[in-house]
Amino acid sequence: MAELRKDYIYNLIIQGKRLDGRGFDEIRSISLETGVIKKAEGSARVVWGDTQVVVGVKIQPGEPFPDTPESGVIITNVELIPAASPLFEPGPPSEDAIELARVVDRGVRESNCIDLTKLCISSGEQVWIVFIDVHVLDDGGNIMDASGLGAIAALFNAKIPAERYGLGSDEPLPMRSVPIPVTFVEIGGRLLVDPVQEEEQVAGARITVVVDSDGCITAVQKGRVGNLTFDQIKYAIETAKKKAEEIRNMEGIRKAFLKI
Repeated sequence: MAELRKDYIYNLIIQGKRLDGRGFDEIRSISLETGVIKKAEGSARVVWGDTQVVVGVKIQPGEPFPDTPESGVIITNVELIPAASPLFEPGPPSEDAIELARVVDRGVRESNCIDLTKLCISSGEQVWIVFIDVHVLDDGGNIMDASGLGAIAALFNAKIPAERYGLGSDEPLPMRSVPIPVTFVEIGGRLLVDPVQEEEQVAGARITVVVDSDGCITAVQKGRVGNLTFDQIKYAIETAKKKAEEIRNMEGIRKAFLKI
């Protein structure tokens, strides 16, 4: 991004304004559709402002980790399609893709939204392995939250293909919470929720807070090189709780999580 453009965005925020006219604590429009990939065990498409993400879930039997012999396994992969942004390049996973996969994985794993003990087939020998594949199709900013929401929706949409492997009847994943990630960036001492891509390029620091259905903080991820004050972190946590609940109750999103 040209320095002149960066200066314009920075000065706009100092004046209390944003590029798209939103308030600093205002989230863009979100639409969610599940069951969009017929061959997957579960799937979801999220359109979050100008950002679009598709998430697929595949489930198959495999060996458990040695230290958790009676728990299922979660594996998260991310693909940043080069056509989605001029900042994405072809080749092996970039640092951004690795970080995004880590944030999505932690949002699912640390919230205990899946009862992994119910994914045990035979203790120490066989469990269900849940693969979460995130594909960013269009990066209009805040792919963290769009990917996190898409992953949870795809998991709620998924069914364990037990019949295919002769292991009983197909049934939904044992979901018990709806963790929602809420991301902020810091620009000029201000925290902005749900940044667009140009705001992300100007930001000094980024923080993602994951909030479960009970309003508990289950994960926090700090990104970029800038620092955040204690008061800024406190504000991010308090605001994330409100915004996560707001997102959960949005029309078209709430119905995707009705099973709990």
